[in-house]
Amino acid sequence: MKGYVDPDVCVGCGACAASAPEAFRMNADGLAEGFQEIPAESIDDARDAMADCPVGAIAMR
Repeated sequence: MKGYVDPDVCVGCGACAASAPEAFRMNADGLAEGFQEIPAESIDDARDAMADCPVGAIAMR
């Protein structure tokens, strides 16, 4: 499973990268991005980050 962030929707708040650093990071443009397959032990954190995104920019598949 991997996290995907819509760059057209992301506001760069950084909440996802703070709560699930194994799944999300901030890129050079100041926006979040999913950067790797999410380790099994971090799936719940990534799901929480997706649910908590203030603009709904995150999807996981």
